Parts: sequence; C-alpha cells; structure tokens
Amino acid sequence: MKAIWNNQIIAESDNTKVIENNHYFPADSLKTDFFKESTTQSNCPWKGIASYYTIEVDGSTNKDAAWYYPNTKHAAKEIEGYVAFWKGVTVTE
Repeated sequence: MKAIWNNQIIAESDNTKVIENNHYFPADSLKTDFFKESTTQSNCPWKGIASYYTIEVDGSTNKDAAWYYPNTKHAAKEIEGYVAFWKGVTVTE
C-alpha cells in the first residue's frame, strides 16, 4: 500500500492493518522528512488518545493529515504506533 499526497509517496508498506476502513501503516514505512509532530490530540472511546502529524511536501502543508495511537487501549493494541491518513491523502495499492 502507498500513501500519496501532493504527488509524492509519503508512506509505503506491504504490512498495513485495516481498522474501520483505514489502512494503518507501520511507523518505519513513513518517509519521515515529510512529517512534523502536531500538538493536536483526539480521543477514541475504544482505541485511546490519538496524536497527529502535519504533512509537508514541496512547500505545501496538510495540517493534522496523519494520526496514530502511541499508547492504545487493549482492544486496539494491533495498531499501536501505526499511522493512518485522511484530509486528501490517497491510500492505494
């Protein structure tokens, strides 16, 4: 699977995990030059507290376009540390 934004592959993996129709990519599959930590957080009742990344490609910024759960609740342990995308990021094979 590939995550693409602004015509750039920002993550690529054969080992994504699908939860609620979102592909979660392993952290080591991210092209880290494109990711900046965000202070944004949100709460999922069954997964826990999500943290976010802002994506920057070729001078364009996509605020909080990636999220992950650094410390999941028990039910979501399989995606702990994995990263998912939204806000116009295309995930494709």
